[in-house]
Amino acid sequence: MSENITNPSPAKPEKTGKSRRKSRELVLKAIYRGLLNKGELSQIRRDAMEDPDYTHADVDYFRLLLEGVHEQMVEIDSHLIKYTDRNVSALSPIEHAILYISAYELLYDPSIPYRVAINEGVELAKRFGGTDGHKYVNGVLDKLAAKARPSELAHARVP
Repeated sequence: MSENITNPSPAKPEKTGKSRRKSRELVLKAIYRGLLNKGELSQIRRDAMEDPDYTHADVDYFRLLLEGVHEQMVEIDSHLIKYTDRNVSALSPIEHAILYISAYELLYDPSIPYRVAINEGVELAKRFGGTDGHKYVNGVLDKLAAKARPSELAHARVP
């Protein structure tokens, strides 16, 4: 067996250490603070940039997600209200912030597969939410995904 020197196998992409998961966590913290304190987006962004995890986040995705959620909050709430058992203003602020993030991805970012958007929301709820908050978040996002991404769900269910 000879070694192929002229065509070496492609190198694995170098990990940059920049994580979309960290970006979502930072956006969660920022949206949560915004819901509680009604701060301006510029101040909320600056506060998030001081978080020690900011250096590990995908900064471009952080900005896109934070600004997108902030711009679309009213529209996102109009979708969420259809799938919640209470007014969105009665949701826990942490679960509301998680739903904002995942709903934004489902509604406005088709590059994020619906399963990823839901899974990331559930993982955030497990880590930061109440005891069974992840179950509630999962149920709401499943219903939203069925309406927001019907063709993607249909393709996923085909054996």
